[in-house]
Amino acid sequence: MSGEMAKAKVTEKIRETAMVDLAYDQLKSSGEPMLYRDILNTIAKQKGFTKDDVERYIAQLYTEINIDGRFVCVGRSLWGLKHWYPIETSTDSAIVANVKDDYDADLDDDDLFGSDDDFTDEIDELESSNDFDDDDDHEDDDSNEFAGEDADEEEDEDEDY
Repeated sequence: MSGEMAKAKVTEKIRETAMVDLAYDQLKSSGEPMLYRDILNTIAKQKGFTKDDVERYIAQLYTEINIDGRFVCVGRSLWGLKHWYPIETSTDSAIVANVKDDYDADLDDDDLFGSDDDFTDEIDELESSNDFDDDDDHEDDDSNEFAGEDADEEEDEDEDY
C-alpha cells in the first residue's frame, strides 16, 4: 500500500508542477534538444491531459518556454536548455582586425549639416523680407468680385431654415 501512496504523491506533485518546469526537467533528464511537440506530448501524458486539454495548453506552454530564460530555441521547433550553449564572451581577433574605423576627427557635425550661424542668417533674411503688418494686404485684393450672386443665394438658404 505504501507503493500506491508514493505513486499518488508523485502524481499529485506532477499535477501541481507548472508545465514549464516539467519541460525543464524533461530536457534536463534527456540531455539533448527536443521538438516542441515531443515536449508537449510528454507533459500531456504526465498530467493526464485529454486532446482538448492539449489544444487548450499548446500556446500557453510555448509562450512560457519562449519567455523563460532557461530555454533556447536551437532550430525549427527544437528546444534546448540555455546552459548547454555557453555565450562566447571573447571577440574573434580576425573580425576585430577587419573593422574599419570610419570616424574622422577633422569632420564634425557642422561640416555635415552647416553651422548654426548659417541657419540664423537665413532666418534673419526671411524676417527682413516678410511684411508682417496687415495694413496693405487687402489693397489689391479683388475678393469681393465673387460675393455677388453667391452671397445672395446663401442668405436665401439661411432664411429657409
